[in-house]
Amino acid sequence: MRPNKIKQMWKANQCVTLGWLSVAHGFSAEVMARQGFDALCVDLQHGTAEMKDVAPMLQAISQTDTVPVVRVAWNEPAAIMKALDLGAYAIIVPLVNNAAEAAQAVAACRYPPVGMRSNGPVRAVHYGGGDYVANANNEIVVMAMIETKEGIANLDAICATKGLDAVYIGPADLSFALGLPPRGDNPDPLHMATCDKILAAAHKAGIKCVMHCASAAFAAGAVKRGFDMVMLTSDLSCMIAGAKIQLDELKAKTKAA
Repeated sequence: MRPNKIKQMWKANQCVTLGWLSVAHGFSAEVMARQGFDALCVDLQHGTAEMKDVAPMLQAISQTDTVPVVRVAWNEPAAIMKALDLGAYAIIVPLVNNAAEAAQAVAACRYPPVGMRSNGPVRAVHYGGGDYVANANNEIVVMAMIETKEGIANLDAICATKGLDAVYIGPADLSFALGLPPRGDNPDPLHMATCDKILAAAHKAGIKCVMHCASAAFAAGAVKRGFDMVMLTSDLSCMIAGAKIQLDELKAKTKAA
C-alpha cells in the first residue's frame, strides 16, 4: 500500500504542513496541491464542496505527492467511509465531545476486527494499491477536533481513545467555548493556554496535535510550541489576499496621478 506521508513525517518528528480547500473545483485543488503542502484537506463542513465533489478533487490532489485529507461535515460513519473509499488518506472529524464519539470516528476509519468500516474501496484501492484493505488500518489517519466545552472537559479521555492518531484544534469554535469572539490566530491568553493544554494532553497520551492557523507567522509560532501539524492557509484566503494586494498596489501607484 502507498505509505501515508503524514505518518512517515510524524515518525520522523517532523511537522506536517496542511493546506485547505474551501472551493469545490478540481483545478483549484490541483493548483494548491502543486504548491508544496505535505497534505491538503477538502472541507465538507464549511467549504463549498459536497460529497459529489470529493472524488474529482482527490483525483486532482493525487497527481502530486500531497496527502489527500477530508474533513467531514459531521461524525457520521457513512460519510467517513465514503470519503475513505474515494481515496482520502486522513479524516478530520469536527465537534468531538467525548471518548465515545472519538471511538465512533475511529471505528468508521478501521476495517474489522478493530473497526466497523465496510469493505468497498472503490477508488482507494487504485490510489493506495492492491493490498489496500490489508494495510489501510495502519496507514489511514483519523483526527478528532477539540473545539467545544464538553470536548475540553473530556480532553484526556478523548486523547486516550485507542486508534485515534491526533486531535485537531478548531480555533474559532474553541473561542466560542471559551466565551471569546470567534477568530483564527487568536492571541488571547486564555485561548493560547487552552491550546497548549490540548497539545500537552495529546502528547501525554502519545498522539499528535494539530493547529488550524490563518497566517505563516502564527503557524511558525505553533511549530515552535510543538504542534505536529499546522494548517497554514486556504485556496479562498489566498485568492482574497492576492486580489487585495494587486488592487491596493494599483490604487497606491495611481493615486497621485
